[in-house]
Amino acid sequence: MSQASALWKMLTGGKIVVAPGVFSPAVAKLAEKTGFKALYFSGAGFSSLLAMPDLGITTLSEVAQASRQITAKVSVPLVVDADTGFGEAVNVSRTVEEMKSAGVAAIHIEDQVLPKKCGHLDGKELVEVDEMVKKLVAAKEAAGKDLLVIARTDARAVEGLEGAVRRAKAYERAGADVVFPEALESREEFEEFRRKVRAPLMANMTEFGKTPYISAAEFEEMEYNIVIFPVTAFRAMMKSVKDVFAILKAEGTQKGALDSLMTRNEFYDLIDYYRFEEADERAMRAARELRRGPKRR
Repeated sequence: MSQASALWKMLTGGKIVVAPGVFSPAVAKLAEKTGFKALYFSGAGFSSLLAMPDLGITTLSEVAQASRQITAKVSVPLVVDADTGFGEAVNVSRTVEEMKSAGVAAIHIEDQVLPKKCGHLDGKELVEVDEMVKKLVAAKEAAGKDLLVIARTDARAVEGLEGAVRRAKAYERAGADVVFPEALESREEFEEFRRKVRAPLMANMTEFGKTPYISAAEFEEMEYNIVIFPVTAFRAMMKSVKDVFAILKAEGTQKGALDSLMTRNEFYDLIDYYRFEEADERAMRAARELRRGPKRR
């Protein structure tokens, strides 16, 4: 079963899919080991890792390479934030081909004007509906059955909830497999959106944004199909690093922070370190046997 098919089976299985944001292979492996059945590669998380703002300034090649590094290390489906598709419709086709090659299960494309903004910031601008539909048609044609195409609309902040619903219906008609209404502002809005849009739906449960904190179980009650937590792990990591640096600067030793660190053995277990050692030892034994030559009879 392809990763796209595996993800679709989960999305239509009646249970909410919870996809935490991951930004490196090690973090992805930790999420998989924790038990998550799908993962999310956030544009905001990736640009933040590169110490850049979330304005759509990372490139297709950078995102594809980072995605490929993750899919090489985990077996669960990866959903990738493809911003506005990295260009016009012809560019979107190239984006889809690159993401399929990277082993990605799904991408989402949004209807903002470049430079795009974080979905929970003010001052966003939208492309015309026909322009977004054109991108989705191109994406679906290139995707075939090997990649799911998720249509994100940022219309709630620009055209109101009804505008977001109108766009969602147009994107569904264009072939979008899933619709992603960004930055809805209440549980009631999520419920109304679900009543009016038939397609599978994705929700974004980010921190410090316009959406109130809603649990995965609550989204499941509202019949949403997938919820992402895009930068929760990244923010946790940055806060932990900041705290450890403060201790190291003040005390000149890390001893006061040992309880908050992953141990060497825990990390080695995560990356299956000893398997590599054993493989190296097997190769050395084989090399020595070959050097000795065949046994005489």
